[in-house]
Amino acid sequence: MITTEFTEAFGIEHPVVCGGMTGVGTAGLIAAVANAGALGFLSALTQPTPSKLDAEIRRTKQLTSRPFGVNLTILPTINPVPYDEYLQVIIDNAIPVIETAGSSPEPLMERLKAAGVKVVHKAVAVRHALTAERLGVDAVSIDGFECAGHPGEEDIPGLVLIPAAAARLGIPLIASGGFATGSGLVAALALGASAINMGTRFVATIEAGVHDNVKKQIVENSEHDTNVVFRSFRNSARVAKNAISDEILEIEAREGTTFADIAHLASGARGRQNVLAEGRMDDGLWWAGQSQGLITEVLTCKQVVDSIVAEAEELIARRLAAVVL
Repeated sequence: MITTEFTEAFGIEHPVVCGGMTGVGTAGLIAAVANAGALGFLSALTQPTPSKLDAEIRRTKQLTSRPFGVNLTILPTINPVPYDEYLQVIIDNAIPVIETAGSSPEPLMERLKAAGVKVVHKAVAVRHALTAERLGVDAVSIDGFECAGHPGEEDIPGLVLIPAAAARLGIPLIASGGFATGSGLVAALALGASAINMGTRFVATIEAGVHDNVKKQIVENSEHDTNVVFRSFRNSARVAKNAISDEILEIEAREGTTFADIAHLASGARGRQNVLAEGRMDDGLWWAGQSQGLITEVLTCKQVVDSIVAEAEELIARRLAAVVL
């Protein structure tokens, strides 16, 4: 067993995290992650209303007795989101840990701390991680440029970003972006992290509630099969390479392009329905990281976690020990 500062602080068996994923982080997957001894986060905003989140939390509790968390991503939206109500549902359900992302967690901290909820904040730069630490979060998940989703605008890969953050933080650090194997876990530990976060790897599992075509595509894809879109709007996002993301890049390259020119292609609802639900792989944007190149088969969550931990233990106990004289 690999015990770290993170596993001890958050009461989990293995230093593996499944961060919140819109459209994917639902009860079946997150309960399976928890039952495998890792820490998973339901995606609050996948649920259209706070009452639906309440029901999804209750459903998850029926499927696992182990700890799990909820992700609450705070971003500007066209239609107002009742964040306070979502937050109250999380507190009322005695969720032990929340993952915050998007904007600063500062407006949430007083209520979360009063309720005894631990906070993991996602960051893409060392300065953001340090700010989160000053605000009182309990851990930081830092995303290297390899990650699916929004890696920021500085293009710093994990090999540099993780140790740079670890050197300055005094709280547990979760390494995110490009992780899918036991060797990745060992590398993250060596760089100063005390856990890894995986998104794409957990999408390619039996329990993930997405169409089988998505899982098959991840296995077939290589590390080259992603696009970074929205860069011209300073909102860079790494997504799977397909007809839609290729078209968005072509439109972005044109002088004078505005977001309105691509909004119909970039719709999150379109990606969730056409791709994640119906398996039409070229008819919407969907998130995927460069870790696709490391994923060779669709497994259960337990098989994923067990194999990663076993490989890491083997590397630490035998292969690495053999090269130390």
